[in-house]
Amino acid sequence: MNRIWIAGVLLSAGCIAGAQAADVVDTAAATGQARTMVEAAQSVGLSDTLRKAGPYTVFAPTDEAWAQLPANTVEQLLADKALLAEVLKYHVVPGVLHADDLKQGNLKTVQGQTLAMVNGPQGWQIDGASVVKADVEADNGVVYLIDKVIFPK
Repeated sequence: MNRIWIAGVLLSAGCIAGAQAADVVDTAAATGQARTMVEAAQSVGLSDTLRKAGPYTVFAPTDEAWAQLPANTVEQLLADKALLAEVLKYHVVPGVLHADDLKQGNLKTVQGQTLAMVNGPQGWQIDGASVVKADVEADNGVVYLIDKVIFPK
C-alpha cells in the first residue's frame, strides 16, 4: 500500500513539475490587475496571437489605468475594433525584455510604431507610463504592468 501511495505522490509531483507556465495573456490576467487589457485583447482576437510562441514583452495597463481614461473612451475603443487592436498592439514588443535588459531609447512595437523608453528618478517610463510591476514571467514572454494606457502617435 505504501508503494502505491508513494508512486501516486511521485506521479502527481511529476505532472505538476511538467506543467507549463501560462502565456502572456493568462499571466497578465493572473496578476488580477490587467483584466480590462485581457478582455480588450480577447474582443479583437489579439489574445489568440499572444498565446502563440512569441516571445513577447507586453506592457499591460492596469485596470486602474483604463479607469482613468476620459469618460466613454473605453466604450468608444470597444466599438471601433480596428482602433482598439492598434492601441493594444502598441503595448506589445516582439522578444523578451527583462528589466535588466531595458535601455533608454525606442522600442519597435508589433503595431509598427516605437515606444519611448526613459529611465528616470521614479524608474522606467514607457511613453510617459510608469512601470508598476516588472518582469512578470510567462512561458512565451514577459509582462509589465504600467499605470497608463498609451496610444500610438
